[in-house]
Parts: sequence; structure tokens; C-alpha cells
Amino acid sequence: MLPVNDSRGSALVTGGTGKVGRVLAERLEEAGFRVFAAGRADGDLATAAGARGLVEQAASDLGGLDLVVHAASAGFEPREVADVTEEHWDEALGATAKGAFFVAQTAAPHLARSPLGLLVLVEDVAGYDPWPLFAPHAAAKAAEAMLTRVLARALAPEVRVCGVAPGPVAVEPGQEERRAAETLLGRIGSPEDIAGAVVYLVGAGFVTGSTLFVDGGLSLNP
Repeated sequence: MLPVNDSRGSALVTGGTGKVGRVLAERLEEAGFRVFAAGRADGDLATAAGARGLVEQAASDLGGLDLVVHAASAGFEPREVADVTEEHWDEALGATAKGAFFVAQTAAPHLARSPLGLLVLVEDVAGYDPWPLFAPHAAAKAAEAMLTRVLARALAPEVRVCGVAPGPVAVEPGQEERRAAETLLGRIGSPEDIAGAVVYLVGAGFVTGSTLFVDGGLSLNP
């Protein structure tokens, strides 16, 4: 665990008002970061202009950026393939993949000036496993997972880029038992587990281009 102090630096958390993002922001504050926790009201990340404006606003308010965590996403709703529309695709790809790219593009010069210089994309195990009822979401998360690797190469050596792929950590009420049975550990996780993974990556200075799976072994089950 990182020690609590007053000099960690500044962090932007997109999706910072959601179930996972809110806990991420709180944990980073406990670790000594000044945090800009951005929600939907702070900018539309489905547009390049919205993503750029949000990053520049955060950098201005915080006096720079040392860490950016992209936890924003949309379009996580089950639908049969026959029922998916173009609007569903646009929603899923917008904040998740397109937003991740333009947040990274705008944040890169700020992060390159920081001794930490870390971008973390909150991916999803759905990006590595075909989920028929979540086709747009799974495809968007697969694109985001590729961006982790593309951006790690493009922004090195000044900026590290890593991914965190959650499994069942923000489970809907009533689904806990079923989702727990899908994991090797026989239990569900929590947003705190994702926050812990991000904090670990902050201190893992020789790690870039990798994705840390935080899924209780879900991805290893047949």
C-alpha cells in the first residue's frame, strides 16, 4: 500500500462518480493524490471535444496531471444480437473506446512532464471473452484493451500505460451467488479490489503495456 502523504501528485478519474470510479477516487485521495473525479456532467466523453475539454479542465484545476484513470464506459445492457441497434453501438463505443483514446491523446503531454506519468484504462474481462448478450460492450472493451497496448508503445518511455480488467465487482443485487460461482475463488469482488490494483500500478514503475486481471479467476473458467 502506498503511504498517505501530501505530495503524490494529481489524478484525473473519468467515470469518477460511478460504482467503481467513486471508490477509485477515494482510495487515491487516501494515498495522497489530489483528485478530479469526473462524471457525466463534466463532459461528454463520447466526443473528442468533450474528452479534450475534460482533461484540460482537470489539468488546469489540479496544476497538471500525474495519473489518469479512465473508468468511464456506457452501454452495459443485455440484448439479443437481433435487438442491437446503431445507437447501442454508438453508446458502447463512445465513452469506452473513443473516449479512452481522446482522453489519452490530450493527457499525454501533461503525463509526459510528470515523474509518475501513468495512464490506467479500466477494461473488462468481457473484452477477452465473447458475451453474446453484450456484443457492443464486449467489442468496445476489446478495443480498449488493444488501446492499452497501442498507447503503451506510442507513449513510451515518458508515459506508462496499463490496464485493469475487473470481473464481478459491482454485481447487481440478487446476482451475487450466481456470479460468485463463476469465479475460481467462489466469491465476488468489490470496487475496492479495483482501486487496490490501480494503487499497485502506481508503484510498479517497471510495468507498462500489461493488463492486471482482477476477476477472482473468472477468465480461467471454461
